Amino acid sequence: MTKQTFSLQPFPSAEPSPDLKITGNISRENNQLAITYQLTGDLKQVVIPPLVDIPTRKNELWENTCFEFFLGVRNSPRYWEFNLSPAGDWNIYRFDGYRQGMQEETAFNQLPFSVQSHPDSLIISLNSDLNQIISSAQSLEVAITTVIKQPDNHITYWAVVHKGAEADFHLRDSFIIMI
Repeated sequence: MTKQTFSLQPFPSAEPSPDLKITGNISRENNQLAITYQLTGDLKQVVIPPLVDIPTRKNELWENTCFEFFLGVRNSPRYWEFNLSPAGDWNIYRFDGYRQGMQEETAFNQLPFSVQSHPDSLIISLNSDLNQIISSAQSLEVAITTVIKQPDNHITYWAVVHKGAEADFHLRDSFIIMI
């Protein structure tokens, strides 16, 4: 198992980015994927939805603060988008190719992850079995991203790298972490 660290950068914009840092780590062992995000800084600059009692699968979580990652099978156009809301809600989408054939991934009926909220940090941690969607022999390419919604409803887009002229988390050139 190799644990890789990451640091996300906001997509360049004319609007100032909030004074935040988003860092974390990702690893895969025996097809168990573990990812942890840590958001630090002035969290008053972030709309963080309160934790729900019963997390559920929800659509369009990316319209608010949302921690995301994309898994692509190496040498295949197929990929998955995982959405984790600080409220505890979640979703997973499967794509046949670049923004093509989007469907909810029904292999998962829950996606439990932990949310730790502190005055100056928010930590999201997920440990998930990938055997439901891919074999452990398949190499994965990963893009790690976050959508940050500010109190004025301005949204910033954070990623390990931004390869497009516009913020676009689906570009396979951005899936640069190999696990």
